[in-house]
This record gives sequence, C-alpha cells and structure tokens, in this order.
Amino acid sequence: MSTMKPVFPAVWNTLAAAPSAKYLRTWRPHSYFTPATRRLLFQTSRPSALPAAPRSFSTSSSKAFADVNDSFHLRQQDRETDDVDVCIVGGGPAGLSAAIRLKQLANGAGNEDFRVLVLEKAGELGDHIVSGNVIEPSAVNELLPDWNSADNPSRFENATPATNDKMRFLTRSSAIPIPAPPQMNNHGNYIISLNQFSKWLGERAEEIGVEVYPGFAASEVLYKPNDGSVLGVATNDQGVARDGKPKPHFERGMEFHARITLFAEGCHGSLSKQVIQKFDLRRDSQPQTYALGLKEVWEVKPENFRKGEVVHSMGYPLPSNTYGGGWIYHFGDNLVSLGLVVGLDYPNPWLSPYGEFQKLKHHTLYRSILEGGRCISYGARALNEGGFQSIPKCAFPGGALIGDTAGFLNVPKIKGTHTAMRSGMLAAKATWDALKENTDAESTIFLYDYEDALRDSSIWKELKEVRNMRPSFHSPLGLYGGIMYSGLEAYLFRGKTPWTLKHKGKDHEATQPADKQPKIEYPKNDGEISFDILTSVSRTGTNHEEDQPVHLQVKDWDEHGKNMWPKYKGVENRFCPAGVYEYVEDETKDFGRRFQINAQNCIHCKTCDIKAPAQDINWQTPQGGEGPKYTMT
Repeated sequence: MSTMKPVFPAVWNTLAAAPSAKYLRTWRPHSYFTPATRRLLFQTSRPSALPAAPRSFSTSSSKAFADVNDSFHLRQQDRETDDVDVCIVGGGPAGLSAAIRLKQLANGAGNEDFRVLVLEKAGELGDHIVSGNVIEPSAVNELLPDWNSADNPSRFENATPATNDKMRFLTRSSAIPIPAPPQMNNHGNYIISLNQFSKWLGERAEEIGVEVYPGFAASEVLYKPNDGSVLGVATNDQGVARDGKPKPHFERGMEFHARITLFAEGCHGSLSKQVIQKFDLRRDSQPQTYALGLKEVWEVKPENFRKGEVVHSMGYPLPSNTYGGGWIYHFGDNLVSLGLVVGLDYPNPWLSPYGEFQKLKHHTLYRSILEGGRCISYGARALNEGGFQSIPKCAFPGGALIGDTAGFLNVPKIKGTHTAMRSGMLAAKATWDALKENTDAESTIFLYDYEDALRDSSIWKELKEVRNMRPSFHSPLGLYGGIMYSGLEAYLFRGKTPWTLKHKGKDHEATQPADKQPKIEYPKNDGEISFDILTSVSRTGTNHEEDQPVHLQVKDWDEHGKNMWPKYKGVENRFCPAGVYEYVEDETKDFGRRFQINAQNCIHCKTCDIKAPAQDINWQTPQGGEGPKYTMT
C-alpha cells in the first residue's frame, strides 16, 4: 500500500511544509487533518468531468449517443486504498445519522481518531434527495436534541410546524372529505425540505469529525478473498469515454476498506441489490414492492398560502386498479410542496406517472392553490412500499443495510425519515459495540445486535401494526376494498390480526400487454400549471458528461426493442419521469422503431430498474458528482 502523494500533487507541497508534514509520510496521511481538509485532499485529485455550465437535455435529435457495445475494461491499474473504521455508502438521513451517532460514541469514549467516512455520489449532500416531506421528529430529537431550539445557533431553521390535516377523495370534479387514519395525524410534526435537512445534517456530521466526501460514487462492493465478507467499496473511475477508453484526465477509482460497511443508498441502491443477492438476504421475506414519487415545489400567491396545512388526496386521476395518492403541503414563506405517488404494480403500460401528475394539478383542489404561482423545482424518486413483509435480513458479514435501502418506509403513515434515521442510529450502536469488543483488525464482524435491536425497536412495532394495509389493495375490490379494509385495520384491528397479507408479486410482473389494456391519451400541457417533461427535467439541474459509458445498462438495445415494443408499445417512455427512453421511427428496423436511451437526462429515480418488464435494464452509478442537483425537494 502506497503513500497518498501521487493522488493529490496539487496540494502536496503546501501541506508538506506544514508542522504536520510528518503525517504525510504515514500510511493514512490525511487522517490527521480536519474533515474539510481531508475532503480537499481527495477532491483535488478528482478533476471534474462536467462542463462549466449545465448542458441542454437530449431528445432523439442528439447525435452523441453511445454505441450498444459500450464496454469498460480499465481495471488492470492499481487503485489507491484508504483504511477506515466504518465506511457509509450514502449521505442521506440514514447514513448521516449513523455517522453522527458513531462519532458521538467514539468522541465520548475519548477515541477521536475513530474514522467514520461517508461517500455520497451527488456533487453535494442533498442534491439527489427527494421527499414530501413531513418529518416525525422522534429520531432527530434523540440524535440532536437541540436541532430546532431557538437557543442553538446551528439549529435547522427551515422547519414549519404542521398545523392541520385534511384528507380528500377526488373525483374528476369534486373533492370529498374523508377521515384520515390515525397514522396520518401530523400533530407535532414539521414540514421540511429533506434536501435542505440532509445538507444541514452533513454540516453537523463534519463538526464532530465525520469525513464526508460528496462526489464520490461507490460503484463496486469489495469482498475479502478468504471468507467472502464485505471488505469495503470502490469508487468508479473518472474520465472514461463512451468507447471504454481513458480520456486525457482519466483517473482510477479509490478503494475504501472498512471493518464495517453500512449501505445507506436509499431505495433500490445499485450496490445494495448486489449485497442482497450475494448473501440471499431476502430468503425469508416477500419481494419488495415500489412506487414512484413525483414532486414539485411552487411559490404561490399569498392569498392561496395556508402555512402548516397538510393535505392528502386519493382517487382521481389514478384508475381504480392503481394504488397511489397526492399531497400538497404549505411551508416556509408562500411555498408549497405537491406531488403524486404511483404504485409501480400498476397493470396498464399506457399509464404515465408523469402524465397523471400533470392531470392532478388541474384538479380544482390543486389548481386553486397553484394559479398565479410559479414552479421552482421538480424531482422524482422510487420509494419502497413493501413494508414489514418485505424487510430483508439487514446484517451480513462485514456490514449492514440501513434506511430506505432496507425498506423501512411506513406507507400508511407516509413517513420514512424517522425510521431511516433510527435504523442508522441502531446500526451505529451495534457497530460501535462490536468493534469495541473485537479489536482484531483482520477479523470479520457480524452485527447480530443490529438485527436484535431492529426487532425490539419502534420501527418494527409500527411497521408490523400497518403491515396489512398496502397489500389489501390487491383484493378483487381494488381501491375501494383497500380503503375499507385499511379503515378496519386503522380503527379496529390495529395490527393485532393473526394473519399477514401477502403482496401480489414483483412490480414488473404486473405489467400487462398493451393490447389488453385501455389506451390512455394525456391532454396537452398548458405551460402554466402543467409542463412538458423536458421543461420539468430542466428544473432538476441534471447534468451528465455525455462522453462516458451509458450507466443505464441494456445488453443489446436492438434486441430489447424487438422484444418490448410489439408487446408493450413503449412502456419505458411512459414509466420514466425524465424522458430518458424513446422509440424513434426507423424504417431499417423490423418493427419500424429504434430503441434509444438518452442517459444524460437521467434523474436517478431507479424506476427503469424496477419496472422494465424483462428486467433487462440495470441502473449503475455514473461518474461521481453527476445527476440531478435538486433544490427545496
């Protein structure tokens, strides 16, 4: 293992002259410096592959598309390696909560040299975060008790107390008041931007010594050769052309070895799904089910603003065989968060979640608030809906799954931030105890205590209590049967029934052939309340270097198109909320269409990896620092 000098020559000379220069000649030279300095050392060594200004979004007219035979064979060179105590993949609420709790425990024990490192693929913390969000503060109250205190100069200043709740069942022209289940009571909760909250958590983490490295995309799980346990992760290479060849600024990725690696990638993480498969973590659970959440943030007219109001809706515009619902939250100063969640087990390939969202905004309930305002942000992200039945084994040799990676979202409650944070805190405590007990750096750690702590926690209790609500919508009565049964569970059964309903199957299996379902024609967007998809994508700040291997991996584009178009008539184009997939007219093809991937438009929602009927689209992380740059989401 070599010194880090070749990795950051631009700052080497300056640091070598400092009194701390002796540390530069040790195996972990940067570990002496503050987190901010350590981050500079790493980031200086990784020149940005992005252009100076956001590039325009691609449609079928673009000529710079990747060849279907893109390949990537640059793994012969050695990678720089860094040893840490704990590596956390993902800088969202779960990962940052785990990091903060670990450093709290280590610092409290006088072990300030205990290294906790967070790798985040986004350019800055929060850039890839999308959520409603009404946060239940139980977990953050425990982690950082003064997080919202007026006496704390570093408090989170953007929390709006929820004042009142409304639930509406929508028809095309009306909004019918219906009782909300007790799980949706938001008394004591706060409306926030999870994007802003994650940035704030990152600042608190760095204050106590967590090493936070945004722009570092973990793309490979490393395993110990002797026993197959997780050794750590490697970040992807920078500066690789679409043909797989190195560009002038090519740089090999880095390896981060850790005694414990915590995966906090969020829903359907690219590394988490590999770990789940390798260790067969779903052997005792049902398949995970998912939804796609689409969100906008608007600045509205003062007369339409009702600070702290929380409104949820169900029914229109979704068909009765499709699970989902909308929301609109009033927060900050004349801001509203609104969106639509669509269960990805919908059967009709003609349905477009993005199109349904645009229709929803024209309903009187929503339009009356939005008229005269302006849309300032858009985002979309897949989320877990499987609940209790779909929780996998969360611990494995050398690491664990935390947060939405494991699927701790409480669907009836429409909340997952508090469970994600709590799971991170539980994993941190189990990690600290295990490493304190076992000081042999070469031994493999298994977090038995984390699994036990989850089962004894409020996470397990609340998810078990509502376990039958989401699958009840699979009954022959569909939407209305699900509403009735969920009412019984909420007010009468309270999760104490001796049965546990099963999910119907995997989401991609629910998709029916196009000729078996009614075709849906969506109205033209007006440019004031509803917008075309590329206008919305332009509000995400999405940016990818075009000259790199396509991160949406399809083995054979022509074969995919030949198999999918005749049966599903372009379902990929409709389930994607960012205009990534197209079928372009091409007379040279047998069926008159050419399957096309506009990877530059990808907003990292993961829907394609989940919903593609043939399961032949594999989402992999692109270069670090790329993708959306969300604001206020």
